[in-house]
Amino acid sequence: MDGIFSSDVMALLGLLAAVLFVLGLKGLSHPSTARRGNVFAMVGMAVAVGVVLLHPEMVAYGWVVAGLAIGAAVGIPLALRTPLTMLPQLVAGFHSFIGLAAALVAGGMFLREDALGSLDGRAAVEMVVGAAIGMVTFTGSVLAAGKLQGIVSGRPWAWKGRHVLNACLVGALVACAVWFVLTLGWVPFVLVVLLAGVMGYTLVAPIGGADMPVVVSMLNSYSGWAAAATGFMLEQPLLVIVGALVGASGAILSYIMCRAMHRSFISVILGGFGAEAGTQEHRDTGAGEVRQAGVEDAAFMMGEAERVIIVPGYGMAVAQAQHAVKELFNLLSGRGVEVVFAIHPVAGRMPGHMNVLLAEADIPYDVVQELEEVNPRFKEADVVLVIGANDVVNPAAQTAPGSPIYGMPVLEAWKARQVYVVKRSHRPGYAGVDNPLFSMENCALVLGDAKAVVEGLVGGLKHG
Repeated sequence: MDGIFSSDVMALLGLLAAVLFVLGLKGLSHPSTARRGNVFAMVGMAVAVGVVLLHPEMVAYGWVVAGLAIGAAVGIPLALRTPLTMLPQLVAGFHSFIGLAAALVAGGMFLREDALGSLDGRAAVEMVVGAAIGMVTFTGSVLAAGKLQGIVSGRPWAWKGRHVLNACLVGALVACAVWFVLTLGWVPFVLVVLLAGVMGYTLVAPIGGADMPVVVSMLNSYSGWAAAATGFMLEQPLLVIVGALVGASGAILSYIMCRAMHRSFISVILGGFGAEAGTQEHRDTGAGEVRQAGVEDAAFMMGEAERVIIVPGYGMAVAQAQHAVKELFNLLSGRGVEVVFAIHPVAGRMPGHMNVLLAEADIPYDVVQELEEVNPRFKEADVVLVIGANDVVNPAAQTAPGSPIYGMPVLEAWKARQVYVVKRSHRPGYAGVDNPLFSMENCALVLGDAKAVVEGLVGGLKHG
């Protein structure tokens, strides 16, 4: 093709797509600009796809159209029908597809180049890196999705010899990769694929529920690097740029989250290496009596309060209670009660999970505060309403050195005058750690489905 579809124009459009992706990432850095960031990213992706489809060397569209049609037939209904409660496992599933695609592209390139007799050392390095990262991402993401869905237990795999196994896997993987680059044979390539697949499982299996948001973010980073490796294989600079952006941003987000949780970044990405130090001496510190309160009592106290802090958690997501929470917010604000929402960096099952839910319910951004901003305000709050959260308000993180969550920054809800915790039962949270907050004198549990309880609070305020 000539004219407007010349290589220079294609390069310019590729640059435009890259700029739009950067603007998209910048927009996603804050809830108030996230919608605009998504628009930039979608437009950038449309331009990128157009660059590929209209490239002068593109001559056969049959397989491309078939792939787009199949992907749309599966993806659109899946996105429309998946509730926000299942968004983390959906994201993990998407990561697995990216990893599998990178591994398949590496395999396809190997077969083609080998058949043509044009396989060389540089191409072999690109293929083996793409295959290795892709398979680690694929199997790790599948396991993470299974943990989030509840198909696989969220408890960490505590086998003491796992670090030796991972070290052996890494050594064998590197040896087989070098073997492949030197010999260009199919046996070492297959071994790389198999070893990387096993390593993806062994890296994610030891990571427990409390760290799953970091795992999702880290797998996002892996998927980006897998895409970048695929870009090198296909000689597509735009794919390299996009993959590098995703990989770097995911790694940075994972590091920030690890700092927020007082976790070792290296420990998490290496499958919890050294995690035993904080898990061997844990004892139940919540030995006191747990009080329960009725919905009417909680509604009365909230209606009489001057300052209320609401702490949303995964229980709110499961119950789809965000719209009822918005109505509660409106009622309290209408009475002159100061209401803010406290968001922990790892509340829910993925980064920003609670922010997405609150934004869906049109709760104003200016009343949604992060941990560092809201923690000093708990001591001034008359009532704290914890909706389906557990580990992020656990004082054991500050008081119990033997606890698995010790040292993790938490929302200091227990400093308020009165705390009501909405839970389905007395069971511990996703991390499996007992919470001494429940036995404190200023805390009471309101047992029940989060949506039903919040609707009960709304009814109590309306008729109180």
